[in-house]
Amino acid sequence: MVSDRRASLDEETEVLPTLRSLVQKEFERGASVPLLPFPADGSAVADSPKLTVLVTDPDVEWTGTGAVREQIAEWTKQRGKSPRLYPGSLVWCGRKPGRDLREKVELLLAWRRVQKEINEGVLGTEFDRSDRADVQAKVVEAETDAKDEVWAGYRFIMVADNDEPDDLRVIDLGAGHSSGSETLCGRVIGALKSEALLNESVGAGYIDRNWPPALKASGAWSLLSLRQSFLDGSLTRLLDPDKVLRTKVVEFVDSGDFGLASGKQPDGTYDRFWYEEAVSSDEVAFEADVFLLKRDKAKALKAGAPPPPEPPEPPGPEPPAGPTTSTVRVTGNIPPEIWNRLGTKLLPKLRSGGAELEVGVDFSATIRSDMAAGLTTEIRQILEELGIADKVKVE
Repeated sequence: MVSDRRASLDEETEVLPTLRSLVQKEFERGASVPLLPFPADGSAVADSPKLTVLVTDPDVEWTGTGAVREQIAEWTKQRGKSPRLYPGSLVWCGRKPGRDLREKVELLLAWRRVQKEINEGVLGTEFDRSDRADVQAKVVEAETDAKDEVWAGYRFIMVADNDEPDDLRVIDLGAGHSSGSETLCGRVIGALKSEALLNESVGAGYIDRNWPPALKASGAWSLLSLRQSFLDGSLTRLLDPDKVLRTKVVEFVDSGDFGLASGKQPDGTYDRFWYEEAVSSDEVAFEADVFLLKRDKAKALKAGAPPPPEPPEPPGPEPPAGPTTSTVRVTGNIPPEIWNRLGTKLLPKLRSGGAELEVGVDFSATIRSDMAAGLTTEIRQILEELGIADKVKVE
């Protein structure tokens, strides 16, 4: 009877829906991070700074090569046609090749159907209590086997890594086994931690060791750039980068590990400055004009010593007779309640990039061509933070 019922299962209405439901429930059970099962394409995956686990459809096999790898690599770097600001926050989970999971689910569905038909009397009344108990035990066993196969099958995780040829690093978790003491998301997070790809927090020593060489002379690292380094795969991943960094910067300033400053002036000083004192977390804004300062620089500023001269920019190619320019336009419908926030964050950025700024229903700024790409990326990030990236177009 089980074999007959299994042979009559419908792929689209029974097998695939049960497969997806089983996989989704196993990943959702006890999940401690945002989870997105079976995204249809890259545009369905939000560009969020929070670590997010994405589960590939059980109908898709991860072989490590070919079209599936190319697709996931592309979705990790792009959201639709726009480059992602936070590729490092995505963690993909893929299923090993083979029919093991499908066969376990088919067997489970067949046993469930037989049990239903016995209970409804469709198969007659010759089944006694022990027969029914045996069938119930088979259903429970089939359910356990199917869950175990989800753990055994979804053994590959893929994350952004700039050191890989296609910017995608693959980790084999090995065969897993369903248990009450661990969750699938917990298993994924544990693997990232063991590979030194994820941390709960970050220390002052880590930031100091990874201070960009180009910024060592100035001793100032903008919080916008610092945050982005934790989100694009350059530095370790954090479960909630914004929360962790905001908390840790306040601690660093209070303990004297680093200083904090904002409003940089032409003479190297700042409008506002904190070092070895309490600072509100509201001052820790991830903007280009808010800086984390190395200890030596912060001490000198606090002592009133004149700031060292900014290092000269490295010589570049001889500029053409007439500098080339590009126009960056920001257009779209803006909710009235966020106009003030938009102006505070966006207008200074546009003004810093070009001498001519026009503000109306559109934003546009004429800047040098070699600055256009970087400015466009920063503007997209600002729009993401304001929650209007889907309403505003950047050209």
